[in-house]
Amino acid sequence: MYKVFVNNTPIILSTKKAIDGYETIHIKEADFPTIIRDILSKESNYEEAKYHLYHKKEDKLIDHLYRKLPVVVAGGGKAYNAEKEILFIKRNGKWDLPKGKIEKNEHIETAAIREVEEETGVTGLEITKFLYKTFHVFKRNGEFRLKVTYWFEMKTEFEGELVPQKDEGITKVKWKNKKKSKKALVNSYANIKKLFSHDYLS
Repeated sequence: MYKVFVNNTPIILSTKKAIDGYETIHIKEADFPTIIRDILSKESNYEEAKYHLYHKKEDKLIDHLYRKLPVVVAGGGKAYNAEKEILFIKRNGKWDLPKGKIEKNEHIETAAIREVEEETGVTGLEITKFLYKTFHVFKRNGEFRLKVTYWFEMKTEFEGELVPQKDEGITKVKWKNKKKSKKALVNSYANIKKLFSHDYLS
């Protein structure tokens, strides 16, 4: 099963023929712009749109998804310092983790480290493991696009000044302990919360 987020509303992709409470559409027949506009319209009226896109073969779900919208591939990091604090950025009034689009012919791990460095000023990052792949929809130049972000856990001994990349709309960069991280995640995004365990959030 996969979740494609439109703001904080997930579109469910699965091999199940039906999910209770969800409108099921075969993914080959799905009109993504129409579905996205319906979700956004209902959100503005504090309603919830529940869409489930189906295909009997799991690998075909992603194949068809990538044909439905222009795809932007990004890399990001959940970075820890020596005190086990997590590196957060604030952008568009919400707490987020640093991430960004890969450049042509760039390896995804290289892109993830570069983006964390550029957005926060942190250096000396080392990837410790791959975490998760998230999907979310955004709009650019009047067109809906699908951002696929590969997230990596990172560590660093960096103790210098944190520098928000203001030309990317980042207003704050902070190291946060568990208590402050949990508070930040209240004002974050659903696909970011997926990078934290249930035990961490509880």
